[in-house]
Amino acid sequence: MDISAFRERRTSEAFTVSELNELIKGMFDSNRLLSNITVRGEISNFKAHSSGHLYFSLKDAGGQVRAVMFQSAARGLRWRPDNGARVIATGSVSVYPRDGSYQLYVSSMQPDGVGALYLAYEQLKARLDAEGLFSPVYKKPIPSYPARIGVVTSPTGAAVRDIINVITRRFPSAEILLYPALVQGEGAEESVIRGIEFFNNSASADVLIIGRGGGSIEDLWAFNGERLARCIFASEIPIISAVGHETDFTIADFVADLRAPTPSAAAELAVPDVRELLMRVASLADRCERSLHRTVDGKRERLTALSRAGIFKDPMLLVAPHKEMLAELSEELLRSFSRYAERKRAAFAERVARLEALSPLSVLSRGYSVATKDGKCLTEVDDIRIGDRVGVRLKSGAFIAEVVEVDGGK
Repeated sequence: MDISAFRERRTSEAFTVSELNELIKGMFDSNRLLSNITVRGEISNFKAHSSGHLYFSLKDAGGQVRAVMFQSAARGLRWRPDNGARVIATGSVSVYPRDGSYQLYVSSMQPDGVGALYLAYEQLKARLDAEGLFSPVYKKPIPSYPARIGVVTSPTGAAVRDIINVITRRFPSAEILLYPALVQGEGAEESVIRGIEFFNNSASADVLIIGRGGGSIEDLWAFNGERLARCIFASEIPIISAVGHETDFTIADFVADLRAPTPSAAAELAVPDVRELLMRVASLADRCERSLHRTVDGKRERLTALSRAGIFKDPMLLVAPHKEMLAELSEELLRSFSRYAERKRAAFAERVARLEALSPLSVLSRGYSVATKDGKCLTEVDDIRIGDRVGVRLKSGAFIAEVVEVDGGK
């Protein structure tokens, strides 16, 4: 409803509440002073909605105003607002018709007194550090002799030329694999992430170098992103971060397995110097040769000393003591065997005498005889009948007798 319509109706009929709110909203929206206004204050009652909208109030010692920053504008923030933060917010003032309250619709906002990028950097750094992403415990060792080196950087910058020159000079046998990436501006963080994921998915490198040359904090901002930090932390391939100059530090530097002050330094850290290796090999070969000569000379002196010993002039000197000992042991063995055989012979004679005493033949030698019938010894007279033929065994032989009489008397 415009002002003229309002004037015509205000005396003729009553307004609805929503019409009144719409009228007031129109007055706010038509005021050029309120369409693009900058307000300084402290954030309170802050709430980040799941939709991405930010709801909060701005206050100072004398007052308070409600504010909202929709997702489309909040997405451009490079820092994280929170309660207590002093900010400078720019936007327009309007009325929310449903509640009849006015609020500041914020289109942009920055910290008051601290650069937004620097604040965002410090906030993310503190949060990732608290999560342990910077801990030395998770740092992977850089391989000593990498065969393939992946490089994620701009294909046209000075950084890639420095890296290639240093690696080619220091360790020419290494293969350099370049993933061309954006390192500045919109899409740079995602581009570097894709490079890291490419090398991890293809397992085509032993170590990665990511980075670029120096620049302002805005130029290096792609390497301060949270998604890139988590990608570096999750990489199975060790990563050397080389972003900016020696005094520049980015979030990527803290998360990486090794930080290099410059791209050239990253190349030096990634590979050994072949000239130093050759000098080390030559030194080791010289030490081995000298050690071998010392060992041979020592063994030769030992052999010379042994050859002068009397044992080599008369080898029997070595045998003689053992020969005498062998003779003594032989004699002792014979004596022990004789004593053993004598004991066994006496025991055998004793057992023979005992057996002879128990033998039936010994009884027969004293005038007795043994009668048998059908192969069985006769012990009872009742087992014999007149006419039976019985065998009789004497000391010197045996004969057969026929029974003609049986005496059953006791």
